[in-house]
Amino acid sequence: MAYQWDFTPVLANAPLLAQGLLNTLKVTGTSLVFGLALGLALALLRLSSRRTFAWPAGLVIEVFRTTPPLVQLFWFFFALPLLVGIEMTAFMAAVVTFSIQSAAFFAEVFRGGIVSIERGQWDGARAIGMNHGQALRRIVLPQAVKRMIPAFMERAIELMKTTTLVATISYADLLFAANEIAQKTFRPLETFTVAALIYFVVIFAFSLVARQFERRLAVSGESTVR
Repeated sequence: MAYQWDFTPVLANAPLLAQGLLNTLKVTGTSLVFGLALGLALALLRLSSRRTFAWPAGLVIEVFRTTPPLVQLFWFFFALPLLVGIEMTAFMAAVVTFSIQSAAFFAEVFRGGIVSIERGQWDGARAIGMNHGQALRRIVLPQAVKRMIPAFMERAIELMKTTTLVATISYADLLFAANEIAQKTFRPLETFTVAALIYFVVIFAFSLVARQFERRLAVSGESTVR
């Protein structure tokens, strides 16, 4: 007997899915903002000529780039409170985890972008009286960031897919909401099909924006950093 598809129970719970999507976007957006700021700081520390700055920054980057995000999430949500006595909500644990993990990836993107700027740009800035910080802020970073935008967009897309892990610590994201609806309506096929379509639409839209940026950079002659 062929399976009888029925999306009516799922559509009746559309507000729950919408709230789950909103929570997913909140985690993604917040983690991106903090991840970018921390990633720039880590990149500058790793580029430092002082090993006391460069070595710890490199260690943080490698640890969070090479360990599974689910393990990181469990560590911040379950282990950290036991070690330091600080209780974290699911949202806080998710933001801390994905911010640091994103920062580790962004740091390498920032580092690659800064290194890609020709040495003559630094020399020219010094020739007109700028110190290192002024040259970085006014000359190098504006050019580097333009080249890094596609890489940032791709990381944002990857981050949104990674945030599905927060359902494992009972944060009410889109996947968590879909699981609740599936259990309540006994329609898992329809529920997760709708959830997959929602993820597809949102992530595909981000992908189109990223491709548009890449085309504009290609026309302007700028290379991208990956």
